[in-house]
Amino acid sequence: MEPRPIYAYGLFFMHENGLVDQEVIFEYYDPDKYYAGLLRRPVALSRELKMLGENMQYYLDQEEVYINDERVYPRVVDVNIGVKEKGRYAYIVFNIEFIGKLRKGINNYVNIYEEERAEYEYIVYWFLPVNARVVKAEVGVPYEILPNGRGLWFRVKPGTLVGGREEIVFDLKE
Repeated sequence: MEPRPIYAYGLFFMHENGLVDQEVIFEYYDPDKYYAGLLRRPVALSRELKMLGENMQYYLDQEEVYINDERVYPRVVDVNIGVKEKGRYAYIVFNIEFIGKLRKGINNYVNIYEEERAEYEYIVYWFLPVNARVVKAEVGVPYEILPNGRGLWFRVKPGTLVGGREEIVFDLKE
């Protein structure tokens, strides 16, 4: 049985200089321990990591991402695989980066991508710079602003139609 995705996390960390560090973590049910086996075979593991990175980059290249109306280009900078529960569960971690120009006052992040139905549940967190506060967002599902105001989170359930356009508007103070 092939590994089956069961959950994902998207963690976005925006810095005051406009750099966004994005960590995307996919969890898999892997009863045949495919990924555990790869971890014992360095050459095969290296090939798999390269292929995973290229596949993720392909999907990122299909998206249009903007910071303050200027197009930015997310890039996969690292991929890792790990296992837990004696290899029956695996996870893949993608480190992705992009950078845009922020300004004092109102800023926005926009991501345009193809609509699709979520196959599994996932959660997304956005953390803005210390001196920023979320003004509003449109992410296609209900969201909550973090108590300190400098971020937000949302959960997507399986079967939810996602995609199209997401936007986060935030105020960056001096």
